[in-house]
Amino acid sequence: MADTENEKPFKVSVPDEDLEQLRQRLALARFPDELDEAEWEYGVPLADVRRLAARWADGFDWRSAEAAINALPQFTRDVAVDGFGTLNVHYVHQRSAVTEDAIPLLFVHGWPGHFLEVRKLLPLLTAGSAEQPSFHVVALSLPGFGFSEAPKKKGFAAKQYAEVANNLMINLGYTEYVVQGGDWGHYIAGYLATYYAHKHVKGWLSNYTNALPPKLWNAPLAYLTHLVTPYSAKEKAGWTRSQGFRLTGSGYSHEQATRPQTLGYSLADSPVGLLAWIYEKLVEWTDEYRWRDDEVLEWVSIYWFSRAGPGASVRIYKEMTQGFTRATTADVRWTSIPLGFAYFPKELNRVPRSWLSTLGRIVFESEHEHGGHFAAHEQPGELADDMRRMFGKGGPAFGVVAGKSGYAA
Repeated sequence: MADTENEKPFKVSVPDEDLEQLRQRLALARFPDELDEAEWEYGVPLADVRRLAARWADGFDWRSAEAAINALPQFTRDVAVDGFGTLNVHYVHQRSAVTEDAIPLLFVHGWPGHFLEVRKLLPLLTAGSAEQPSFHVVALSLPGFGFSEAPKKKGFAAKQYAEVANNLMINLGYTEYVVQGGDWGHYIAGYLATYYAHKHVKGWLSNYTNALPPKLWNAPLAYLTHLVTPYSAKEKAGWTRSQGFRLTGSGYSHEQATRPQTLGYSLADSPVGLLAWIYEKLVEWTDEYRWRDDEVLEWVSIYWFSRAGPGASVRIYKEMTQGFTRATTADVRWTSIPLGFAYFPKELNRVPRSWLSTLGRIVFESEHEHGGHFAAHEQPGELADDMRRMFGKGGPAFGVVAGKSGYAA
């Protein structure tokens, strides 16, 4: 049964003085110089940042964006986390428009994403028909992101992120559910499966294809297969892309995983610095997605106006990797609940399938012609279709949530 007493409706309402302070900071921004013909080789082009900063200061209508965001059904509630007391968590909760027997789905974002990544999926997943299942969708703001409270103590890592997400679903009355995520959502989904498979988590679909190679002790069959089976051409190409990203595109993650507090001063104090830091990833991690300036500014504004400030969001890198001394999936354990992967060509990492098989029982895979790291935002129709095909009638994970087929009776 859902705990309704602890739930409070939520609307984004940025004070006028915060908007004015943002404009003042943008007006006083000091920009760096730039080498001739540098373009994207050295980072975000100066012309792009100047244009976006000018629009943010004069022209971008935050109040219109705020009203559109507030059309989403948003709530907050206190969620208990062992050793950390309670955290006030923000989330979107959109129930199916067609049936009470919809499949409960937890959507988990990553960095530099946030809860708005689910927005384009909501009308697709909460609809339904005789041929397509429908979902009750919950998308939380991870602690330290968006309008969720940030932890105050060190050590809030994989187990705690999984615990807060699972407790949220249980508090909402969803004692059994499925999970979809990318980026940090991929890792948190893996830990949700590790700690709560079968009893609560019934299946998961990831659009982030990253894992460690199999070892004899944890995946003997996959390990032997890994030793004797050559990689396919697609796997080789994916690994080459992964290596290229790690060599030339992952410097941000080392900084965030080792000195998040140092970086946090710049992100919290400089809207231009925050804008450039995130805009770079939005452009380079997508598959030629045509970002509108106001779309970028809305995205970055969620970080600027976030409850704990933008610096809090990057601490997840430090906590989840113990300062880059531990692999993020090191403690993910194989479970037999259904696992699916959606492959998008411009994803940052794509490891061989034998590596992914260490995370769980793979029952569903899809290949897409277009799309990058932000699949829910770039290709919502294709990602929604993957969820329908995996969890709908005829799919390999149909009926995994007891009494919740996704179809009207």
